[in-house]
Amino acid sequence: MNANDAVTLSPAERSQRQHRLVQALRALLPAHALLWQAEETTPYECDGLSAYRARPLAVALPETEAQVAAVLRCCLELEIPVVARGAGTGLSGGALPHPDGLVLSLARLNQILDIDPLARTARVQCGVRNLAISEAAAPLGLYYAPDPSSQIACTIGGNIAENSGGVHCLKYGLTLHNVLRVKGYTVRGEAVEFGSAALDVPGLDLLATVVGSEGMLAVVTEVTVRLLPRPVLARCIMASFDDVRKAGQAVADLIAAGIIPAGLEMMDKPMTAAVEDFVHAGYDLSAEAILLCESDGTPDEVEEEIERMSAVLRASGATQISVSADEAQRLRFWSGRKNAFPASGRLSPDYMCMDSTIPRKRLADILLAIAEMEKKYGLRCANVFHAGDGNLHPLILFDANDPDQLDRCERFGAEILETSVALGGTITGEHGVGIEKLSSMCVQFSPEELQQMRDFKAAFDPQGLLNPGKLIPSHARCAEYGKMHVRQGLLAFPDLPRF
Repeated sequence: MNANDAVTLSPAERSQRQHRLVQALRALLPAHALLWQAEETTPYECDGLSAYRARPLAVALPETEAQVAAVLRCCLELEIPVVARGAGTGLSGGALPHPDGLVLSLARLNQILDIDPLARTARVQCGVRNLAISEAAAPLGLYYAPDPSSQIACTIGGNIAENSGGVHCLKYGLTLHNVLRVKGYTVRGEAVEFGSAALDVPGLDLLATVVGSEGMLAVVTEVTVRLLPRPVLARCIMASFDDVRKAGQAVADLIAAGIIPAGLEMMDKPMTAAVEDFVHAGYDLSAEAILLCESDGTPDEVEEEIERMSAVLRASGATQISVSADEAQRLRFWSGRKNAFPASGRLSPDYMCMDSTIPRKRLADILLAIAEMEKKYGLRCANVFHAGDGNLHPLILFDANDPDQLDRCERFGAEILETSVALGGTITGEHGVGIEKLSSMCVQFSPEELQQMRDFKAAFDPQGLLNPGKLIPSHARCAEYGKMHVRQGLLAFPDLPRF
């Protein structure tokens, strides 16, 4: 059986399957590390994409790597799909359970194993929170650079799965650029290692393939990350613009001037209003868009870079520029950006946070296109994004209890993703594909490219038991989606290169 095949079990068959799984796992795990009653498994029904839910047969919470390996071997023998889960903060449905499968929660593998101040590395278990790494390294003057907005809760294992970024990824890179080694287990329960603490690795270097693979290839249990010296000083500019096109151009102008800010973020007027009401960061509510531009380094470096960035921003049409006077004000400026998602939760019963990437010079084009989509679908959208690398996070506001609104939200989101492709971008930046973007994968990639992805997964997981139904769309899905999006027998956006 291939777990990607759609098989609907009857209630009786599902109950029997659950009984076999629970009985087998009871021999491998302590009683408190296995959940299967409905009230116990309900909290695991979804991740941050809460509009889609499924209840697993059971949830395993191993406390050792040996237990992880044993659970995987058991599921392979019983042909049970396995969905690895961290903190459940993902926004694309990557941790959505398989209704006939097991959720493998890795939350209890949460130990910081070693911090080496000389090599500037930290070796941690997969369930360690992103922010906890920096907190542990702080006494040594070090920190872990990738800082997704959910860093207070998200785990390093989940960051590996999605190749998470953050507001400082422009200068310091994504998860991939800050990870040296990943250890874990294959679907067979065999230990596997990717990358190395050394500068090179013998054999094929598959680290970049595993980072961002969304739990499709292996279950990660241990990660070695790179630590950086904490900057002596950091200051942040808040620049206001009376036109989104000017703000978008300012981003391109900064990079063209040879300036790589530590952070370069953009928010449109609706988002600025939402977060200002939520955290009172001191944002300019009259601006059509604001940019947050950070510089870090020595005091002399920061002073020079702030002057250069301010000059470029003024030349690009900034109507107002404020520079943080102290650390408290810098943190207030960033508090709005960091709280954009919870602030949006006050505007609507639900929101769907999209994630795509476009060339920096097309920022204004996509914002104007989204404004037209708001009229088309009758839904509001607030926009916040990592402007420096063109990673968009439009938040579509809707009510998931209304099937019509959910349908319009899904179509709105798909159009944003596919417009991003048409503008020369891609359908994801750091949130992954999960289930949310499966259909849009059919637009960006050719059937041959998707088959290559399936073949690569099969090399690690021949039966398709690890996180099935995610990331790589089926032939049937693409065929059905193509009926709606292919015009005159031609692939959408035929002139675009297929990466």
